Amino acid sequence: MAETINISNPFATTGRSTIAVHSELSVLINDCLNESRLAQKRLYDIYAPAAYGVIKRYLYNNDSLAQEVLNDAFYKVLTKLDTYNYQGAFEGWIRRIVVNTLTDHLRKNIKPDQHHKEVQPEDAYVQSESLEKISHKELLGLIHTLPETQRTVFNLFVFENYSHKEIGSILNINETNSRWHLNDARKRLKEKLNFILK
Repeated sequence: MAETINISNPFATTGRSTIAVHSELSVLINDCLNESRLAQKRLYDIYAPAAYGVIKRYLYNNDSLAQEVLNDAFYKVLTKLDTYNYQGAFEGWIRRIVVNTLTDHLRKNIKPDQHHKEVQPEDAYVQSESLEKISHKELLGLIHTLPETQRTVFNLFVFENYSHKEIGSILNINETNSRWHLNDARKRLKEKLNFILK
């Protein structure tokens, strides 16, 4: 493997040309495809921390499952590298695999569709001034207190920009229930914020 590869942060190209990053990435991917263990480790070392951050948003209190999902996701990344066609960001391609692997694991714990009382949007609305009073870490902590299904739907909708139709398909629930879980998550977050900010 070429020792000149120096990709310090997969999401930052500040001060470096996009061509140089693309060229280094091409070399790294090619070396991984040629089954260089050093290159595979390098790829993992570069992209695993960001992937693990995504996974921990869903599996906050389950380090062993988070690590299992990370390992499964990177196994898929390494075995499917030949399908990456350099269209779009490599980080986005990896993130999609990570989220798909994660939702496969989460789907096993999602309860079958149930009919829920509709949560009204005004019940779940949170004023932005309230959010400005707590830190990002505190907000993530509140998200992690949500029940698993609500947390999963909330993360997929808010952070991954999935539609309710896509979420329903991923989690084997209908769109109405996806909306209910999102609104219920927002309502619960609003209640927790109101309690904290009293």
